[in-house]
Amino acid sequence: MCGLSTVKANKLSGMKINIIGAGVSGLSVGCYLQMNGFETHIFEKNPVSGGLCTSWQRGEYTFDGCIHWLLGSNPSNPFYKLWSELIDMDSIRFVNHKLRAEIEVKDTSNKYGSKVFHLYTNLDKLEHYLLDIAPEDSKLIRKFVKSMRKIQHFEMPPIVDKVPELLTFPEKIRMIKHLPLLMFVNKWKKVTNFTFGEKFKNPFLKEAFQLLYDGDEICLLILTIPLASYDKNGAGYPIGGSYKFSKKIEQKYLDLGGEIHYNQTVEKIVCDNDIATAVLLKDGSVIKSDITVSAADWQYTLFHALDGKYTDTLINQLNEQKKLKVYYSIFMVALGIARSFNDFPHFFRFPIEKELSSPDGTVYSRLEAHVYNYDPTLAPEGKTVVSVSFYTTNGDYWVQLRSNDKAAYDTQKNAFAQQIIDALDNKIGNIKNFIEEMDITTPATYQRYTANRAGSVQGWLPDKNLTARSPIKIDLPGLKNFYFTGHWAMPGGGLPVAIKTGRDLTQIICKKCKIKFGVK
Repeated sequence: MCGLSTVKANKLSGMKINIIGAGVSGLSVGCYLQMNGFETHIFEKNPVSGGLCTSWQRGEYTFDGCIHWLLGSNPSNPFYKLWSELIDMDSIRFVNHKLRAEIEVKDTSNKYGSKVFHLYTNLDKLEHYLLDIAPEDSKLIRKFVKSMRKIQHFEMPPIVDKVPELLTFPEKIRMIKHLPLLMFVNKWKKVTNFTFGEKFKNPFLKEAFQLLYDGDEICLLILTIPLASYDKNGAGYPIGGSYKFSKKIEQKYLDLGGEIHYNQTVEKIVCDNDIATAVLLKDGSVIKSDITVSAADWQYTLFHALDGKYTDTLINQLNEQKKLKVYYSIFMVALGIARSFNDFPHFFRFPIEKELSSPDGTVYSRLEAHVYNYDPTLAPEGKTVVSVSFYTTNGDYWVQLRSNDKAAYDTQKNAFAQQIIDALDNKIGNIKNFIEEMDITTPATYQRYTANRAGSVQGWLPDKNLTARSPIKIDLPGLKNFYFTGHWAMPGGGLPVAIKTGRDLTQIICKKCKIKFGVK
């Protein structure tokens, strides 16, 4: 039973579901629910949809805040099937980069005397490149490349179109075919870029692997799984950027009959006898529903909209970050530059001569630059968007500073941005006089726009353990007719998680209401 005493299973077209948030998570679950006969209403605090998957205009330039690559950009990756359920994928032109990144290191002991490590997306080319640099590490190099070729033979994830909890007994028996994948993940899940890099005899490769994430230690699968898709052109960048991509999902939702209520902030989830019955909007309106789904920030939902009434020990430990850490926040400077950068790599990291000290206390010795020279829609001909991003675990500093002293916030973010521009100009040369537009995005910007905790951009941090899962479930202890979806559902987050959790939740709701899930 679906737990709704006033609604019968054969009259589901009359069942109303309120969804909080019109990001990709909210839009996705809305699409699937509409496909299965539910009436849905999405309440979005902003005047546009998309959430984190967005872009914005500054003069002639478009600055992008999300997609660098999309897992499932062609049929070689199983997520293509899910995207195709919501989007005409043939209508999108994808760019497949030959290089994932260029990483400048200090060591020059390779045969070319080069400081730049090239992370090629073609596995054959990558293998030849690594072997050419370090033949003494041939066994380790072949093991690294072989792991990605093995990934290509698995379905990743193994059940993309069905919720594991809803598998029938015969389906569970058939899951034994995925046992090799489980064994593979168990073997590699504790291998990090640090532990693997330490095994190299070649100092150039040792340093390069340790700098794959600019000094952070991360599970190596987080690199190898996307690279396996890159090699098959299954993780491309959609020309036009994030906003145009999310608008396609929005259009699908609207075509299915869903309704989006913009500029409507949900202040509270109304509960009657521990049953979620409505949402209270900022303007005082109370909108009733049979089910409430939050695709919004986890902490905001639990401790603001629900006043912290429906928690347990695990949830409290998660809130205190004792189980998982919150994903990094970002300080980003986006520049519209009246110059072409056709000969520059689209994504590169390099050390800077003088360390940069952020006002939030984070010290940076390296810089990450993203050159959008491959998307002609973001800038006029002969001009280019260049963005520089810094990751911080102290996003709360910027959130509190903006709230308490806006003038100081503006002064500090502008001063730090100028230091970043100086460092970029020192590396690339001749950009200061060509900057036509600049936009500074801080963790406070992300928090204000999405309500994400401390301006986090992807929910929970996978850190060293890719397979870790959030202790939080899709429902809450003691509360009926409420569900959670979105990138807080599993560490790493991102767009694939957004669409899959929405699809999975719809299957669960259909199952509880005794109707057959379908896609149309």
